[in-house]
Amino acid sequence: MSIQKRFLTDKGVCRVTFSLPKSIVENANKIAIVGDFNGWCAEKNLMKKTKSGKFESAVDLPLGKHYQFRYLIDDDKWESDMEADGLSETPYKETFNSVVKCDHP
Repeated sequence: MSIQKRFLTDKGVCRVTFSLPKSIVENANKIAIVGDFNGWCAEKNLMKKTKSGKFESAVDLPLGKHYQFRYLIDDDKWESDMEADGLSETPYKETFNSVVKCDHP
């Protein structure tokens, strides 16, 4: 798992590139980034499979905020990103959302 951030201060956004390696996604057909920045909608931020077999997607998020998210694999398996900026507890037992921080650099 990997998260890369690029701060585009002239546009007021942080471009976050989310990436899941082939070893994590195995034979997945569809992976979505689902979070508070898209209303937890599994159809808004679909990841694309690369030639190497990993999935990735870039999302522009407004600067100055922290966002919770998870990956939804094939509409039935949830995955947190342990390399995110942090984790946040959820009301569901032993389930954590990943956190990406888009504070100004």
